[in-house]
Amino acid sequence: APFFKINEGGTRAVIGACRQADVPRLVYTSSPSVVYNGGDLSGVDESAPLCTEAPCAYPTSKAAAERAVTKANSKFLRTVSLRPHLVWGPGDRNVVPRALSLAKSGRLRIVGSGKNRVDLTHIEAHLLAEAALGAPASPAAGKAYFITNGEPLVIWDFINELCELAGISPVRERISVAAATVAGAALELAWTLLRRRDDPPMTRFMAKELATDHFFSIEAAQRDLGYRPRVSMAEGVRDLAPALRAEFGHESPSDEKR
Repeated sequence: APFFKINEGGTRAVIGACRQADVPRLVYTSSPSVVYNGGDLSGVDESAPLCTEAPCAYPTSKAAAERAVTKANSKFLRTVSLRPHLVWGPGDRNVVPRALSLAKSGRLRIVGSGKNRVDLTHIEAHLLAEAALGAPASPAAGKAYFITNGEPLVIWDFINELCELAGISPVRERISVAAATVAGAALELAWTLLRRRDDPPMTRFMAKELATDHFFSIEAAQRDLGYRPRVSMAEGVRDLAPALRAEFGHESPSDEKR
């Protein structure tokens, strides 16, 4: 219920406020998880259907919110939805720090083959989307767009690269998708019975996400929004390295020389 109250209900409140205040353009931050299907999402584009069922409420509530935003598009309020995947970089307090904290504590496991490819995003598309909505007969109005760096990579290799920068032992231990899914279901039940409000260390949804491909076509965003990733993955890692060393207390050889 809280997912739908915040993601769908909150978005509908924003739409209503835009109409009341005569706001002409709305850029909604959606999520690629709105097309969750329980399997690989390899090079998927915007023709993929929005999900209606998932083992957690996040993707279904975000899909419901995106439907509301698309439906609200009109000549009085132009709307567009962006689907950035795994936003990261300096200042990120979610994706990278969370993964590295789990790795440092020894609680992170490679789920499945460890060869699944994933897109990440240095976010910069929102202003482009707003500008595109301001153009006459905008092709972006009422649409949704995947936003990524356009550089899918093997996610476990990337995590271990970041571990090395942070001075953390690489993730080597593995668990099968089936075992991770069973563990996730058991932990979800335990957290429900104990009425815990924090996140369990594994869920059924997380097991699938850690083991499957998640990379998306950004051709539509390039065509309609003029979107071009300005920070490559290699540049992003280089920019992030000092923050990782500071947060996890690791000095590189160059740090020691200075």
